[in-house]
Amino acid sequence: MKPYNSNKSKKEEVQRMFDNIAPTYDRLNHLFSLSIDKAWRRRVMRKVRRMKPERVLDLATGTGDLAIKMSKRMPNAKIMGVDLSENMLAIAAEKVRRQGLEDHIALYQGDAENLDLGDGVMDVVTVAFGVRNFGNIEQGLREIWRVLASGGHLVILEFSTPRNFLVRKAYQLYSNHVMKPVGGLVSHDRKAYDYLPDSIVEFPEPDKFLDMLHEVGFVECRRHSQSFGIAQIYIARKS
Repeated sequence: MKPYNSNKSKKEEVQRMFDNIAPTYDRLNHLFSLSIDKAWRRRVMRKVRRMKPERVLDLATGTGDLAIKMSKRMPNAKIMGVDLSENMLAIAAEKVRRQGLEDHIALYQGDAENLDLGDGVMDVVTVAFGVRNFGNIEQGLREIWRVLASGGHLVILEFSTPRNFLVRKAYQLYSNHVMKPVGGLVSHDRKAYDYLPDSIVEFPEPDKFLDMLHEVGFVECRRHSQSFGIAQIYIARKS
């Protein structure tokens, strides 16, 4: 699915969408998740820190929240943040500047499915809430595998549809009757906030996504359910 269902590619539409909603993205993100998303990112950061990486690529870095968290707790790591959206990166750059992290975080506009990086140059690749927005998920995963060094890790934080019936129904009601109308009103982009919750439903179920990671070539693929299955942290290693 695509945000605007125009004759443009999904990649082009996603870039346009995040450029449109960048000014209100952080505020709505934290509001809709009741700031639980901050706790999820902290868990990702702790898992990455235990891997002791020197070079980290944060794909779909958005406004830079995860990259900044990792940089603060891993001061010896060099972190590269890449995103399609120029406007999201502008907000990330201002956050990085305010935190005095310019020497630790480098931000670039780029395509997760066609990275301007050599083979095997990263120790860890992270993606927070970005994989479901890839134009081609399999191609994005293959590109991540390519740029990871042997033994390197992929850590993904992504929404999922809860398996528990009551939790799933409550989440669907919240998405349809709170997130969509409020997000559309505040961001002035109704289609963006129709797309974002609906894209979670379309994203592969957790076990299916683990299969996709295996098929690309990753090993030791596992997941950690967050908040009754509302989100998942996926971890995989390049053998």
